[in-house]
Formats: sequence, C-alpha cells, structure tokens
Amino acid sequence: MLIEFLQSVYNPKASLPSESKVYEQVIKDIEYFSISPQVYFKLKEQGRLELTPLFFQNRLKNTFIKVLLRNTFLKKQTETILNTFDKLSIPAIPLKGVLFAEKYFGHLAARSTSDIDLLIKPEDLDKVIKTLKEIGYTIEEKNAPDHFHCSLSKEVSNSPIPLTVEIHWNILKENTSNFKIEGFWEQAIPLENFKHIKELSAYHTFYMICIHAWRHNLDSMKHFLDITEIIYFLGEEIDYDSLFIDAAKHKMVKRMKRTLSIVYRAFPQLNTIQKLPFNNQVGPWWQYEAIRNSNLRNVKVYLDYFDYLIFSFDTANHRLIAFKEWIHPSKYDLAQELETNEKISYANLYKKRFFGLFKSLLFLK
Repeated sequence: MLIEFLQSVYNPKASLPSESKVYEQVIKDIEYFSISPQVYFKLKEQGRLELTPLFFQNRLKNTFIKVLLRNTFLKKQTETILNTFDKLSIPAIPLKGVLFAEKYFGHLAARSTSDIDLLIKPEDLDKVIKTLKEIGYTIEEKNAPDHFHCSLSKEVSNSPIPLTVEIHWNILKENTSNFKIEGFWEQAIPLENFKHIKELSAYHTFYMICIHAWRHNLDSMKHFLDITEIIYFLGEEIDYDSLFIDAAKHKMVKRMKRTLSIVYRAFPQLNTIQKLPFNNQVGPWWQYEAIRNSNLRNVKVYLDYFDYLIFSFDTANHRLIAFKEWIHPSKYDLAQELETNEKISYANLYKKRFFGLFKSLLFLK
C-alpha cells in the first residue's frame, strides 16, 4: 500500500487515495521509515496536501516542524565544524545531511537526518579527530577496524541522544571493489565561501547515494526517495553512460544495476524522466511489508538477500571475499548482527540465522 501511495505522491497527475483507512495505514509506514518530511513537503509543494484527511495533514506537519527544529540545529553544528576545519586548512566534504536536503529536496526540513557525515582525506584522520575532540565531540564510538569510517559524539542539552559526527575517508570497503575516492575529490566543487570545504558534484552525489542505498540493501523507503528525488532534480543531467563506464572501472556494475532496477520498478514514472540504459530485469525482489514485519519474511526474501550479499559483485574474487566475511564476520560485525553485547559468539550467530531461515519456511509462498 505504501508504494502505491508514494507513486501517486510523486506523480502530480495521479489521483490520491480517497479512503480514510488508506491514510490510517500509510501514515504508520511513513512514520516507520521516517519519510514524513518528504511526503509533507512534496504534497504541499504540489498544492495537494489539503486533498488528504486532516489527521494525516496534522501528523505530517507535526513531524515536519520537529525535523525543521532538529535540522536547523544540525545545520548550525555543521557550519561550526566546517568553519573550524577551513581555518585549520583541513579539506572536507559534507555528505547527505542538511545540505543535501536543502539542495535536492528543496527545503532544510524536507528530509530528516540524525547526524553529521563528513568525507575527509585519510591522511587527515588524526588531525580531524583531534580537532573534533577540541570542540566537544569527545565520545568515541566503537567502530570496525576494517571499515571506512569512524564516529565521535557529544552530549546535547535536553536530549537523551548524543550528536554524532561520522567521519568517512571512503564510501566502500576497498577489498570488494576497485573504487578510488580520489575521483570524487578531483571533481568536487568549492562550497560557498570556504577555501578548503567542498561539495560533491551532482554526478558523484548521485553515484554516492546509489552506493549508499546498495550497502543498506535498500532496507528503508528513505533510500528509494533519496534516489528518486535526485533523478527528479537532475533529470537528463544524469549521464548513465558515464555512470556505468565508471562502475565498470570500479567493478560495481551489478551493484548499480541492481539498485537502480529496484528503484525504477518501485517508481516506474522515473522512466519518463531518464530511462535506464539497460533492460530492467530485476523485479520487486522483496516484499516491502517484510521490512517492517519479520513474520512476513519468507524464503524468497532470504534468497534475495543472499543474492544481494554474494551475487551483486562483479568478480569471483569479490564474491568470495564477501562470502568469507559473511561466514566469519569480524567481532564488530558479529555484535552488530546479533544486536547484543552479551553472549557474542559465532555459534549464536549461526543459530540465529538457522532459526530465521527455518521460520521463513513457514511462510513459503
């Protein structure tokens, strides 16, 4: 139901649902995926918000106001960090976040965000950590040693949740691709009046968002809307020929095809803006409802996840590495998958996976 509703939201010529029961259901999904601001701003921009029930309008508006307050705070914090980095001649590129919302979604509060993501150069990592600690980000998060990012946080007044800065020096693990982040830096554009702070080119913003969505296996409608909004914003400026030439160099063609195929299947109207340069054979490989309800995760969902996990890599070597890391993950990844700090063991991991698969057999369709 959510997909059908969002299709009508992103197609001004389509009729919105008229039944109140539909809105009672979709508002739960919208809030679950934290996409209330996107839906609110899109409907308001189109002049169609008043066509929805009053309770639906109020729920969207209340969340939009909360996101506006939060994102205003995050923008000020981001500016403080960027100004500090610029004075110290530390190159940095903001990723996603409030600047992404303003540029591609059209409003500061049109996309919620919870932290600050920055791309830095690996040789500046120690200096960046030292600088962030000096301005209050003293809480070091536990991070995987083989990943491409780390996090620092600070307490925020009147908030139980600390503010986190996620520091990236890459956007992918280097052992499963030939991707080189240097190309992003070379084509980055100076940001406003800064000397050392830049923003990704539109092309690389789209590339990065697609890879980010793949990394999370499109496990939230937020990923779908990120890609959809950029396609709507850039239109024919997106050069799919160049994108897949670069993806071939990076050994990431399958990842790009998989991600874009799934998004285009969910939002077929994207074909009227910019058609994919390949035959879209990837179907809606997962049940959207299964993201919210584990009881709906049947065998097909597990098989599709395994296909994502292993077969969305371009080379046999990269597939083998991915498979080995899934069979024997690092202790950090092990704890993340078990979602607990107690009884962390490979035996418990395999037990959890086995019973998850066994449970899914009961929902075979």
